[in-house]
Formats: sequence, C-alpha cells, structure tokens
Amino acid sequence: MAEGMGDVNGLADDRALLGRTSTAERVSDILRSRIAEGYFPPGTRLSEDSIGGALGVSRNTLREAFRLLTHERLLEHQLNRGVFVRVLTEADVVDIYRTRSLVECAVVRGLGTPPYTVDGLADAVAEGRRAAREADWKGVSTANIHFHRELVALAGSERTDELMRSVFAELRLAFHVVDDPRRLHEPYLVRNRQILQALQEGRRDEAETLLAEYLDDSLRGVVDAYAARVADGERTGA
Repeated sequence: MAEGMGDVNGLADDRALLGRTSTAERVSDILRSRIAEGYFPPGTRLSEDSIGGALGVSRNTLREAFRLLTHERLLEHQLNRGVFVRVLTEADVVDIYRTRSLVECAVVRGLGTPPYTVDGLADAVAEGRRAAREADWKGVSTANIHFHRELVALAGSERTDELMRSVFAELRLAFHVVDDPRRLHEPYLVRNRQILQALQEGRRDEAETLLAEYLDDSLRGVVDAYAARVADGERTGA
C-alpha cells in the first residue's frame, strides 16, 4: 500500500477545534476522525512537518498525539522510517467485529421502553442514500460508520462512545482493503433502514436480531476481501 502523505487538505480548518488550549488529546481526536473518514489510508506515512504545520501545533504535542493513537492501534512507529497508519490483519478484523457485536447488540438490548430517540440514525440513513445516488461509495462507507456510531450513542454512555470511536476508526482501515466497495456497502443501506424502522416502531428484539445478522454478514464480506487480497499478492509475488 502507498506510503505517501495522504490527504492533509482540510486539517487547517480543523485547527479551530484546538481552541486556545492546544493538547495532544485534541490533536489525536482530529487525526482519529480523519482516519475514520478515510482521509489517511493504511500504510500512509504521517509527516510531522505537514500535519504540525496544518494544525499549528508543536512537534512534541504532535508526537504525543501519535503515541496516543499508536496505543489505540491506529498508528505504528517503524524504526528509522517514521509513523504510519496501521495495515490491519485478518485477525484484527475478526477482533473488531467481535467487539462490535458485544457492544452494539448490548446497546440495542438495553434500550428499555420505547419510543427511542433515533434522529441520528435516520440522518445517517439519509446520508447513505444521498451518497449512493451520487455513486460515492466512500461516502456510503462513511455514512455506514456514522449509523453505527449513532446506534452506540443510544446508550448515553461517554465511556462506550469513547471506546467505539477507536473501533470505528480501525474499521475504516479494514474497509480500505475492499476492491469493490459498492458490493460491500450497498446491501447495508437497506439493512440500516430495516434496523431504523424496527427501532422507530419499538421492536427492539427484532432490531437486535437484524443487527447481529448484519454484523455476521459484514464480517464475512470483509474477511473474504482480505483473503482475496492475500491470494492476489501470492499470485503476483507481492
């Protein structure tokens, strides 16, 4: 995978998010969001000069942010080469989905008595449909992640939200290996709507069942993409 800098466009706009009390935690929040939105693909080398200049932060602050994201398994430091966005293994993907199943299904199971506040889910479904109409499959992927982020937010737990922010950022790294993003993501536009509708109508148990099946099928799709990538590499000697 490419080792180029990736897309730093827009980071200067994020600079305002740092406010007057620039911290490594806020820088790591920005970079995590950029990874989750697909701006920095796996294998990308992150330039301290480019990112630090765009955000207007010191080298020490940026290095601390890199350290935090390395701890979250989003980045890795390669000796004498620099800091890179991680390339996930198939085992990483399986573990990500295991975590998603444990957390997301538990969130739905624990929703309590309807009605549920699902405006964020509805917005993410609409976002995905708009992106699909424009054949923007990266946008569909982003909307899909937004849908599940909003689903987790239904728990009303800052700790769970924080845990899953890193998981969803890792998930985006997994999606980068898929050669046909339309084939992977398009079916889930309908399935997201089905989960949304079940929750809108107060059918929590059905929503949990739909979600569990969804995650199982999605895992198989991504693992198959990894297997195909490995097979292609073996054929080409890469």
